Order: sequence, then structure tokens, then C-alpha cells
Amino acid sequence: MEFTKSLIKGKLIKRYKRFFADVKLNKEIVTAHCPNTGSMKGLLKEGNEVYLLKHDDPKRKLKYGLEIIKAEKNLVGVNTHMANKIVNHGLNNNLIKELNNCEKIKPEVFFNKETRFDFLIEKNGQKSFIEVKNVTLFRDNKTAEFPDAITSRGTKHLITLIDAIKKGYKSYLIFLVQIQNMEYFKIAKDIDGEYYKSYLKAKKAGVNFLAYRCKISSKEILIEKKLKIINE
Repeated sequence: MEFTKSLIKGKLIKRYKRFFADVKLNKEIVTAHCPNTGSMKGLLKEGNEVYLLKHDDPKRKLKYGLEIIKAEKNLVGVNTHMANKIVNHGLNNNLIKELNNCEKIKPEVFFNKETRFDFLIEKNGQKSFIEVKNVTLFRDNKTAEFPDAITSRGTKHLITLIDAIKKGYKSYLIFLVQIQNMEYFKIAKDIDGEYYKSYLKAKKAGVNFLAYRCKISSKEILIEKKLKIINE
């Protein structure tokens, strides 16, 4: 996914009220929209290099959006709204080897009245649901982790992916690692033990778990490499 225009580099001052981030651009301080409702654990150190996208829409109250944070020398894509666009691009360009050559790709499809999955794909007559989770947490130089806070919604998605298998679908969950230089992925069971239990249950039931790292720059974010999941 290419950015619509060049990103602007600044320094993080603080993130607050979940959706706001104060950033120093040269001598000016601007308030940017933070498109990430998670804890963003480990990313919010004052002075971290950040990259903003400037919006031209006159109806927007905040003219800038926070797209990338540089933490511990790694660029991290923090815009959760980009995750599905990146995966959609990956599906259409065969960047996810387990899901190559899809005949149909439909985004945002309801499985039941309460749950909508990110994609429904079809290949050789087999329909599969795909759920995408954006990953921004790392606590060492090689291992990405999810979640970065307790996620009851994430646990619900795992249980519903099991239900989809019972109804004849294949189920996939893609952990999209928007962090440079990562080589492994694991579930942060110390942060959310219930999610880890549900992950093990879903894995046993046949849900397919994939972790893919992104190539990140101020111009584009693309799926780059499959990572080994080390909770197995």
C-alpha cells in the first residue's frame, strides 16, 4: 500500500485520550489524529521519531494523521485502518503464499448477526474466512507479540472462527506485523491469558494462524516475509 503523499517527519511529545498525539514539526507543535485504539505499549516514548500524513479535507478537524513511529530503531506502522488494505493488496498480489491465486476476495463479510470477518475468499470451491490483527508490540529485537492489552473482542473472534469451521468454511487469522526486522511472532500470554487459551483451542480446532511481517517506509507498507510462530 502506497501512501497518497509523502509523510512528514516529526518528534512525538505525547499521545492522550487514545485518539490524539502532540507532535513537534520543526518549531511548530501540531495535534495529530492517532488511528490506533490499542495501548501502543512500548511505542510512546517522548522524542520518538514519527511520520505524519497531512490531509487536505477541509472538513477534518485534525489536519494530520499518525502513520509510523520509530521505536528502538524499528519503524512501526500504527494505523490500524491500514492493516486490511495491506492484506487486501497482499491477497491480490499473491504475497501470502498460503492464500495464493484466490478466485474471489470479498472484504468485510458478515458471518452472523454479531460478527463480521475482514475477508471471505474462495479458491477451488472452498470458501474461507480471514480475520486480520494488526501487530505493533515487540519487547525484544526479533519477536513481535499480540495482543498489547486484554482483548475480549479478539477472543470472541477466535471462538467465531471455530464456529465457521463447523459450518464448512476454512478459517485463517493473519497477524500482520507492522514492525521492521522481526523474525518471530508469539502470543503475549502474560498480557492476556484468556486470549492465549482461546488461541490454543482454535489451533486445535483447525484455525490456520499466519504471521507476516511488513516492509515499511515513508512511501509504502507492503507484506514482505512470513514469520515463525513460536507459541506452538
